[in-house]
Amino acid sequence: MSFSPNTAKWGGQAYTPLPDPPGPPQMYAPQYAPQNDYPAPSGYPPNYPSDEKSPFEGGRFAPKKKINDIFPLMLYILTVLGFALVSVIVLVAWVKHGGLGGSVGGDANHTGTKISLNRRANHTAILLLFVAGAGLILASLYLILTRAFTKAILHITLVLTILLNIGVAVLYWIEKVYVAAIIFTIIAIISVFAYFGYRARIPLATILLQTVMDISKHHPSVYVVAFVALIVQAVVSVWFSFTAIATYERWTPGNPACTEAKDCSSAKVTGLVIFEVFAYIWMSQVIGNVALATMAGGPFGSWYYFGPREQGQMPSHPTLSAFVRASTLSLGSIAFGSLIVTILELIRIVLEIAKDNAASDGHPVEACLALCAECFIGCIEGMVEYFNRYAYIEIALYGKPYLAAAKDTWGLFKDRGIDVVVNDSLVNMALTWGGYVVGLLCALFAFLYLHFTHPSYNSDGQYTVPVLVFAFLIGLQCSLTLSSAIEAGVSTIFVGLGEDPQVLAIRAPELFGLIASTYPQVVHGVARV
Repeated sequence: MSFSPNTAKWGGQAYTPLPDPPGPPQMYAPQYAPQNDYPAPSGYPPNYPSDEKSPFEGGRFAPKKKINDIFPLMLYILTVLGFALVSVIVLVAWVKHGGLGGSVGGDANHTGTKISLNRRANHTAILLLFVAGAGLILASLYLILTRAFTKAILHITLVLTILLNIGVAVLYWIEKVYVAAIIFTIIAIISVFAYFGYRARIPLATILLQTVMDISKHHPSVYVVAFVALIVQAVVSVWFSFTAIATYERWTPGNPACTEAKDCSSAKVTGLVIFEVFAYIWMSQVIGNVALATMAGGPFGSWYYFGPREQGQMPSHPTLSAFVRASTLSLGSIAFGSLIVTILELIRIVLEIAKDNAASDGHPVEACLALCAECFIGCIEGMVEYFNRYAYIEIALYGKPYLAAAKDTWGLFKDRGIDVVVNDSLVNMALTWGGYVVGLLCALFAFLYLHFTHPSYNSDGQYTVPVLVFAFLIGLQCSLTLSSAIEAGVSTIFVGLGEDPQVLAIRAPELFGLIASTYPQVVHGVARV
């Protein structure tokens, strides 16, 4: 059976998209008349549009008032409380014995170094604030350019990715790091052959990316959620850094904070630091995944099932409602999935430390084996993270437990997983390269700032490299934070398309027509058991 961009079939019935209204082309389809009446949960508009399925079918947007995965939730809460308790103990001891400059007034006998906002710190702080502002402006401009020249940017980033893979492989061969050189050579060869397959999918990725950007333009809350998550992540990172340093100072034998030698040992420090790293990774994972679930279950999911806001059918405050669900009833499910990635990340860190120790001790074989194991665990971790992203969207839309969401996600991947991966990869390439470009421009801005202001503390250029590195990271993070909202929208549309393709046919007929012509099987929803 053949399909065209303008006609598709499902359930044995032909579907013809509604004609575009007069005037400029519209990204979203006009309002349509509901075919069936479904009762809406309290608090939602009673006259929402419907097609073959209710937007609330299966508990979508109105899950049961039940806390899912309560045991992972309890373990997560205990982990956070344990981290907080250890943090308070070590930070109090550290400050008491000179950490952070000691107490007010400072004792001359204390070994800590006082923190003061001198001219050097003020000058650098002003510079980094300018860099952050420039990063936000440049990242926004890149998204605007991506929306205007989507197809060209996708082509350029695809070619740049291939060139990067080849360049990294050549570099490793020159440096005689043969294991990494072989791996990246294989990746480079695969990327060259994959170029032609990727290139054929660019038209679909183009309109998909444009659709998500248009949704985000009408829902600024997606960017608010992304930046709030970034700020919370930064606070947790600073908290962890000071806690880890204070732990070392508090229980390492010979340090001033170690008041009783019998309570101090390197083994205790190692165990506590491992626990703190575990807690930090888990908390960071949960923060990012709550933000993803908020965007997926809020503006993006609501647009897919209720239509654009201007049609008046979307529930009020969808972002806030999604955040409440993600941070309460579904927090255990999100913590469950995040725990799997946390364990894999901790194993990868241990293998990396083992590799470095083996290399420093002159054991190349052991170092090579540890490197291979680290790469293997890293690949598994990446696949689990990618899989979990779609599971969290299922959790955000339906309020499912993690295992049920993972089962349905696996069904989606088995049915059309390669299509999801290809189009996600194209979008991610464009957004990631944009992050690198913004980071480089921010580093250039910082260099020019240092060059023309001539700060006294950098008279010999000794601080140029650290400042440029910080500027690059700030610009990169600003861009990737904005991009994370777009990636959440792309993934949410694919999940909705997998379950209810006919809804997208009404929301965005041009996008659905192109999808139907490229992937004919997509017009049939994935069966749920």
